[in-house]
Amino acid sequence: MIKKRILIFSTAYLPLVGGAEIAVKNITDHMSDTEFVMVTARLNKNLPVKEKIGNVLVYRFGKGNKWDKFRLILSGARFAKTLGNFDLVWSIMASYAGFAALNYKKRHSNIPYLLTLQEGDSKFKIYKNVWFVWPYFKQIFKRADQIQAISGYLADWARDLGAKCPIKVIPNGVDMEKFVDIKIEDHIPCEHKRVITVSRLVPKNAVGDLILSAEYLPENVHFTIIGSGKLENNLKKLVADKGWQNRVHFLGRLEHDDIVLYLQQSQVFCRPSLSEGLGNSFLEAMAVGVPVIGTNVGGIPDFLEEGKTGWFCEVKNPQSIAEKIKYVLDEKNKEEVKMVTERAKKLVAEKYNWDIITEQMKEVFSSAD
Repeated sequence: MIKKRILIFSTAYLPLVGGAEIAVKNITDHMSDTEFVMVTARLNKNLPVKEKIGNVLVYRFGKGNKWDKFRLILSGARFAKTLGNFDLVWSIMASYAGFAALNYKKRHSNIPYLLTLQEGDSKFKIYKNVWFVWPYFKQIFKRADQIQAISGYLADWARDLGAKCPIKVIPNGVDMEKFVDIKIEDHIPCEHKRVITVSRLVPKNAVGDLILSAEYLPENVHFTIIGSGKLENNLKKLVADKGWQNRVHFLGRLEHDDIVLYLQQSQVFCRPSLSEGLGNSFLEAMAVGVPVIGTNVGGIPDFLEEGKTGWFCEVKNPQSIAEKIKYVLDEKNKEEVKMVTERAKKLVAEKYNWDIITEQMKEVFSSAD
């Protein structure tokens, strides 16, 4: 039997890690009967030009710098033509890779084009970056033969931008096997309460608002911040200015297995996002059994329901964040919190399992033929 060949355009790929990259790795690893070839921006000269990662043959295009994203747009489709024939072209997000896939589709109109939407930035930020090529940007959506969005919010966005093709909402998943009852040595004394966030330290994740909620919380509430980003120095300065160095613990970027272990030591997970495509970190916290607090934005309401699977705080409101943290930590709400976290864990196991998601993606690949 001849394997189906799928061409993937992605702006970045492993070892550069984000939700989209993790999704592609999990989906492709579960589909050994399909051959995947990826064209992505190289971005770093230390990365090999060609390598096999799992079930994906990765070609990194460019010179190993930030301009490779633009080289991907301009020449990625032409380079892909040298890699042979494909049964389907798959774009990971409507960004640089989306423009490259659109160029490929225009050159190979008979090949089905699947667009996956994983965007987590606000519409304002996205539009600010593409306004000068607005008609061309909209074609990424209009020319797609099939769209897979990881949330209802992103599916609606695709329709708003003129997509007429079938749109299927298939979320990212969680590797449930990783969430086992293993404990690590506490980095915070056990008499203290631990609030954790796993977030890139960028404006959309509003980690500063989470830190400022400490103003309204008892001193025995500590914060564990896992992640890095351009706001890291600013956030550390905020903590120093407030004199909270003993309450706010920056751990930087950690390996996934270590993140799971720190989640298991925490009483609350909170990310007061300003925008969110879906939010895998929320799902992983739910899978561990940590009570989750988020904002009612983007794709978060797909899985977070007030008092059912978690709690909502207000956007840009540290006092609201603190009130929800207090509620979750309040001993008199212990039984309710336990029921909510159990319901959330069950939801993740039943709906956000990679095996289930892969089967759904196989159907999308087949229907796009």
